[in-house]
Amino acid sequence: MKSLSQIIFTTILSCLVLSCNEKKTSQPNENTTKWYKGNLHTHTYWSDGDEFPEVVLNWYKSNNYQFLALSDHNTIAEEEKWIQIPKDSIYQNAFKNYLEKYGKEWVTYKIDSGKTSVKLKTYNEYKGLTEEKGKFLVIHSEEITDRYNKHFVHMNATNIQKKIEPQGGNSTLEVIQNNLDAILQQRKETGIPIIPHLNHPNFYYSVTLEDMIALKGERFFEIYNGHPLVHNMGDSTHLATEEMWDLINMAYIKDKKPIMYGTATDDSHHYHIKGNKWSNAGRGWVMVKSDTLSASALIHAMEAGDFYATTGVTLKTLQLKDRELTIEIAEEPTVNYNISFIGCKKGETETKELLKINGIKANYKITDDILFVRCKITSTKLQDNPIEDILYETAWTQPILN
Repeated sequence: MKSLSQIIFTTILSCLVLSCNEKKTSQPNENTTKWYKGNLHTHTYWSDGDEFPEVVLNWYKSNNYQFLALSDHNTIAEEEKWIQIPKDSIYQNAFKNYLEKYGKEWVTYKIDSGKTSVKLKTYNEYKGLTEEKGKFLVIHSEEITDRYNKHFVHMNATNIQKKIEPQGGNSTLEVIQNNLDAILQQRKETGIPIIPHLNHPNFYYSVTLEDMIALKGERFFEIYNGHPLVHNMGDSTHLATEEMWDLINMAYIKDKKPIMYGTATDDSHHYHIKGNKWSNAGRGWVMVKSDTLSASALIHAMEAGDFYATTGVTLKTLQLKDRELTIEIAEEPTVNYNISFIGCKKGETETKELLKINGIKANYKITDDILFVRCKITSTKLQDNPIEDILYETAWTQPILN
């Protein structure tokens, strides 16, 4: 039989071991996280894209992406759908290549009166074909596509579990809020992380700054979208999306709402013709810092602000420690970089450049007078396939509150 002192010692030792184990579980090692590259806005033949989902997935996979959300309009690719191949030789040849690559056992098609119709593969089919555990993730998504009069409202639901019909409404704001609420309701009902993000607010200048400020529950919107018709830069009477971003966050902080994060996406539709008139793949993406390549882990990381948006610039270090933000760029030869810390001071009504460094590394100490700060990195490297006047590769980190 153990003595009382032995029992007490054993109990204390057990508690210490349990405490250590809990700390290990609740505080993931920084070394276990890594950066994952992904695009959250992509189209295929399932809506108004011009390529098969397997081919689109393969393009991203072959170009060093680790995750992709196919977000076709008002569908989650679960029903049966046939498409007719356009007569243009570009698409006829693309179908021949598709058939040759994937084979007749995979491709279901028929030819009637010289017209070729092809049955599209569903989400479960193309996911099963292309996904690789730990290497490439396919995330279920839908671009809920709605409108109010001539105002277009497009909102992505990432990691969606069940199709959501456009909710409608009696104003642009109400349409956005109704669709946002439907996404958040599905998340609540399923217990599965699902995030909405508002797409291209300047598409036909449909969504105003006032609409964005009035929203309840939105955490993400596109500060960069690779479609040639979305007016990321605004015009003489409309704000650029980056300007809008700062004003939204100043209002959100004042109203005690969670901060708004910014994404970059392709919104790719066109995979056969390349140029500034076409919505091509590879223009914008997010880099997410996560310990696991899973939809849940990536979403939780994004909700914590552990990601940045980019059109080409890659960061080697993005760290906040002891109220100091550290940026280091994975530099490319002959390319120069400007690192700009942009923020708003308490009591002020606009953002300004707080510090600018020409180089590959910079630090910014967040002082008590700062309301929030973010970083924009601009390079001298031209984008491979730019739109608007956004010529140089750029990255944007997420705003950090004091």
